[in-house]
Order: sequence, then C-alpha cells, then structure tokens
Amino acid sequence: MIPSPSQSLLEFGPFTIHFYALCIIAGVAAAIFIGNRRYIKIGGAPGVVGDVAIYAVPAGIIGGRLYHVATSPQLYFGDGGRPIEALYIWKGGLGIWGAISLGTLVAFLLYRRTKNNRGLSFSVFADALAPGLLVAQAIGRIGNWFNIELFGRPLDAFWSLQVPLRYRPSGYSQFETFHPTFLYESLWCLGAALVLIKWKALKNLQSGSIFLSYIALYSLGRLWIESLRIDDANLILGLRLNIWTSLALIALSTALLLKRNLQRHSRTKYNIEPLER
Repeated sequence: MIPSPSQSLLEFGPFTIHFYALCIIAGVAAAIFIGNRRYIKIGGAPGVVGDVAIYAVPAGIIGGRLYHVATSPQLYFGDGGRPIEALYIWKGGLGIWGAISLGTLVAFLLYRRTKNNRGLSFSVFADALAPGLLVAQAIGRIGNWFNIELFGRPLDAFWSLQVPLRYRPSGYSQFETFHPTFLYESLWCLGAALVLIKWKALKNLQSGSIFLSYIALYSLGRLWIESLRIDDANLILGLRLNIWTSLALIALSTALLLKRNLQRHSRTKYNIEPLER
C-alpha cells in the first residue's frame, strides 16, 4: 500500500515550508517551461509566457481559492468554522475550475496588450500552454498526498492509500486504506498532456482546439475520479457539485470544439510539432 507522509512541512527557525506549496510552485515552473518552449516553436517571442504568468498565476491561485471557498462555505463560515482559514491556501483547497477561469481571463487581457505577440492570436497562445497546465496540475496533486486529503472510498489493493485515523471522514473510521484519487488525477493529467502533445490529428484542427481538448479531457477524468471521493461536498440531485461542473464543461468544450472546426473557412490553421528531447 501507499503510506501517508509523516509530515507535511519543514520548519527552519521562524520559517515554515509547506510541501503542498512547493508542489504548486514546481507545477507552475513546469507549466511555464513547457508553455514557453511550445510557444517559441510556433513562432512566438521568448519571454511572453513568463511575462503573462507573472500576473496570470497569482490570479489563478486566487480564483482557485475563491471557487473552493464559494463551493464549501460551511468549512469556514459554518458551525465551528474559522473565516480566517479561508486564506490558508497552504492547507489545500484550490478549485481548478476557478483557477482556470480567472487565470485564463487575466492571461487573455495581458496577452492582448502585449506588443511582442508577433501577431499570434490568444487561441494559439492558449494551445501552446494547455499541455503544460496539465503537467502543473499533475504535480500539484502530489501536494494533496502530503496533506493527506482528497482520497476516495475504502479500497483493499496494493495501490491503496493508508490513512491515519484522525484523517478519516466520519463513518469511515473502521477502514484503513482508501482510493488514492489524487494519484489517479495526477496520472490522468500526465496522460492527457501526452495526448495533446503527440496526437497528430490535433495539429490539423483550428487554433484553440488544443485548449478546448484540454478542458474536455480533464473534465472527463475528473468526472469518474470525483465519483470516488468521499470528502464533504455540496450535492445537487444527489450528485457532487463538481460532477455537474464536469458534465457541463465536457458538453460546452465539445460543442465549441465541433463548432470551431466546422467553420474552417473563417479560421486560420497552424501546426504545433511535438517537442523533441
């Protein structure tokens, strides 16, 4: 089985380093590195990805936290909740939908204002970033392992996660091992990133199609992973809110993908070759 980590932070005098935060930072660095290489490969100027990331990354973190707090207000404003803890992002709790939404909006506004985009549209820019975003999410999910959170239903298998008693949800104290759903999502993100980079058919689609495929693929994986989770969540008609969100995003991104590529006469095609080592 997979053991739970014995600690989630390191202390050096007055300084505290949270492993969750380190995973987020490592994920951001990977996304910028991959995105920059892909953007330059299609004719973009060096440095543009980094310049946009300076503002888009903090916006994504804020958006992710806002989504988490808005969809789980009882954790902070309910009985026994502490509103100040809504600011404690190092304890986990970043909703990817909020991160993507606000991060993409800020990136769009900044990219349109940059004078160094060499005439490449934002949809081209977003396509270049998409695989790196998935890699960032894969790395970030490892932070949930350090925090011993986001695991699923009880599981008796060699890959199950051993969870200490104090971290088990109410009603599951008699179980010791659970689905490591954070690991499932991490592996799914890496697989989806590989598909976006290597699937040759995507090279012939209209600009923006890779980013839309990223939304569709991630949402598809999140759909079945979310069904395994047992942490507290808001329910609508008996289903977790994130399941409904995934279904809506799969439908929306697929519809936009089809519409974008059925109107080829009004679009400009381009190619992104797979990165070589």
